[in-house]
Amino acid sequence: MEAIEKLRAKCLERGASGIRGLARVFRRLDANRSGTLDADELHRGLEEMGLALEPQEIEQICQRWDRHGDGTLDLEEFLRALRPPMSQARKDIIAAAFAKLDRSGDGVVTVGDLRGIYSGRDHPKVTAAEFLDYYSGVSASVDTDEEFVAMMTSAWQL
Repeated sequence: MEAIEKLRAKCLERGASGIRGLARVFRRLDANRSGTLDADELHRGLEEMGLALEPQEIEQICQRWDRHGDGTLDLEEFLRALRPPMSQARKDIIAAAFAKLDRSGDGVVTVGDLRGIYSGRDHPKVTAAEFLDYYSGVSASVDTDEEFVAMMTSAWQL
């Protein structure tokens, strides 16, 4: 089993808080707010969460997610990689919810699309990719496609 898959499985054993809890620990360890972690920070974060991996597995993860060859891994990209893949049913229901928000149909949710529904003052635009990324995180904590589709259908009145 690849190290990232082993770590994902360990996180998912903890339920909905597994990956989110790890994300909180990693963000706290990123003291300089660079958005990256080095091997030592990764190791400390995993130990703190009780998700110990073998040193060679930590090295494998660092090498795989070190995009710039500087000995660090991109935190957000790494956390996205930890999320389990989503089924097409989940992606489809997320797309339907996004389409409901995107009243103009241009692929971007703007303040105009949300006027009267939401104050977009601090977040003036939401793209379909950002919407999918958000719900990918939510998806990680829902066991079955049926439950996920029901949750999305209810939340977005689809």
